[in-house]
Amino acid sequence: MKFYNSVGPNPRVVKLFMAEKGIEIAEVGVDLRGGENRRPPYNVDVNPAGQTPALELNNGHVLTEVTAICEYLEELFPDPALIGATPETRANTRMWTRRVDLKICEPLTNGFRFAEGLPLFEPRLRCLPEAAEGLKATAQDGIRWLDPLIAGRAFIAGGALSLADIMLFAFLDFGATVGQPIDPAATNVQRWYERMKNRPSARTN
Repeated sequence: MKFYNSVGPNPRVVKLFMAEKGIEIAEVGVDLRGGENRRPPYNVDVNPAGQTPALELNNGHVLTEVTAICEYLEELFPDPALIGATPETRANTRMWTRRVDLKICEPLTNGFRFAEGLPLFEPRLRCLPEAAEGLKATAQDGIRWLDPLIAGRAFIAGGALSLADIMLFAFLDFGATVGQPIDPAATNVQRWYERMKNRPSARTN
């Protein structure tokens, strides 16, 4: 298999997921800043959406989208279970992954794209700079919504590390570098974030 990697929180989710599982896959670097992902051969042969990451399977088929790639790797390498070992735990992980993605990760990312990242993204996709501040505020609303729900928990979806933790950590760690730090009032999220930062996998880029 080959993993198409680049800068950014989306590829890092998969890298963190692989690190937690102890998986090593050959990498192909994609120059996101230089626009390699938006031109052939990448956007023809690898991902027509022009996004990273992507995982090329041994038979040549290419998977894209972070959750799809992680689900596939979980099937191949079930231990340790990062999505779940039972129908209930898998459903619970998917529920929490979807929640943090919609409420925090997506608005945080678009808030960056439409503001600090505008010079890079404006030539590549439709940008709404007038929406940037509202999206950033929406991400902080999501953090404040999550905060009381994880009081007393070690991890977002319950008692074990899961894809929900990995996804949110990658995006909050990115947000801290682009002017979107965690609201200091969200003390439970801040404590969770510090614990995640101390995991060996957090050194993965």
